[in-house]
Amino acid sequence: MSSAEVRNVAATKAKLAEQIRRRWFFRDCGIGLGAIAAGALMAGEAGAGTDESRSTNPLAPKQPHFAAKAKRVIYIFQAGAPSHLELFDNKPELTKRDGQLPPAELLKGYRAAFINPKSALLGARFKYEKHGQCGMELSEVLPYTGKLADDLCLIRSMQTDAVNHAPAQIMMNTGSQQFGRPCLGAWSLYGLGSESQELPGFVVLTSAKGTSGGASNYGSGFLPTMYSGIPFRSKGDPVLYLSNPPGIDTETQRASLDSLQRMNEMSLQSVGDPEIAARIQSYEMAFRLQSSAPELMDISGESRETLERYGITDPKDANFARNCLLARRLAERGVRFVQLFHEVWDQHGNLTGGVRQNAKDTDQASAALLLDLKERGLLQDTLVIWGGEFGRTPMVQGGNDGRDHHNRCFSLWLAGGGIRGGTTWGSSDELGFNVAENPVHVHDLNATLLHLLGMDHTRLTYRFQGRDFRLTDIHGNVVQGILA
Repeated sequence: MSSAEVRNVAATKAKLAEQIRRRWFFRDCGIGLGAIAAGALMAGEAGAGTDESRSTNPLAPKQPHFAAKAKRVIYIFQAGAPSHLELFDNKPELTKRDGQLPPAELLKGYRAAFINPKSALLGARFKYEKHGQCGMELSEVLPYTGKLADDLCLIRSMQTDAVNHAPAQIMMNTGSQQFGRPCLGAWSLYGLGSESQELPGFVVLTSAKGTSGGASNYGSGFLPTMYSGIPFRSKGDPVLYLSNPPGIDTETQRASLDSLQRMNEMSLQSVGDPEIAARIQSYEMAFRLQSSAPELMDISGESRETLERYGITDPKDANFARNCLLARRLAERGVRFVQLFHEVWDQHGNLTGGVRQNAKDTDQASAALLLDLKERGLLQDTLVIWGGEFGRTPMVQGGNDGRDHHNRCFSLWLAGGGIRGGTTWGSSDELGFNVAENPVHVHDLNATLLHLLGMDHTRLTYRFQGRDFRLTDIHGNVVQGILA
């Protein structure tokens, strides 16, 4: 090799060395890797069937793992723990033993939340009646729900791990008692995307007081924030700061948002942070909400017959009945997941009066929602869930008219979206204390709900802090017996 050739080789090596300097690597390769990571996250690398054309919109509709029975969910969360013994699970033997001490063998290893487990047994405060062709037994305080018994699947064998409200609510919704996990609605949106272009894919409506578990019940946890539930307020703007301030018209706002979007997109390409994509989506959704949300929340155009069916006397009143009607309107507009929170059921005392009033406030509207969905052809692909975080003890608390928290056995019902109507699944023992047949843990319920949405709960995962997480953790089995 000539001296000139040697010099050329040396120069080439020096040039290559300059090109792959450490600073160059972090500047160019770092950005490139970040963009790749962001693209993978936005495409839903562990989600259900996406394509490259949708990767720029993380909320675009995605294909499920398999054919879904349900396209959307309405989850009526009756926080505070409704008493299964007063509403859904008739126990004549408990009534017979009213005032007696529970059997000693029943209490072995048992710890109640507040009361002495050896408190006397308390019989049901209400009578039960059979409904529908299926002969489902329901409490006398649920006459409207009883008329739809043949559409319901009543699970009487629910179980959970938590025994206090906040952890039990969070577990029911996220599959864990710990804060920071994504809820069912967030997982649904992550796996399936949103069909609605004008409204969020996950909307939260609250009546009575807020839930003990707070925003963790509808948060996205470690999933990108775009999958969180969006609370709609019952008064004023549905979402804070939805109205433009004085002096800002639609054209001005659109121009500002366009400029802001261009800067955010440049930042996304440079940094690769998926939260920037979430910010872009939130700004665009907020702009569309300015016209869609007020129209949605204005129920004055509903017929008098519809309002009466739900028990709504004043369309402006913010209550559970109005939220049930809003849930139907949201379902019609393609919202993937709607969750209603109504926390009034914590009857440590005044059990008889409290349950009677709560049932009066919720029974008619819950049944009206089912009937409304059914008549509009929406129930067949809308999954409706009604239930709380746990049940109540067969033993008395608060003198002679109250019940403590009870996680060993409770009840809830489901309807529509691939559920076998007119079905009673599972049973409790003669005192309503333990599950006697076909136990359904919270993880089993969540696995089943995802299955009805067309998703395999073991495949719907998200990598966080070095491991793959899922809604059901390492647990859960689909409850085949309740499927249509």
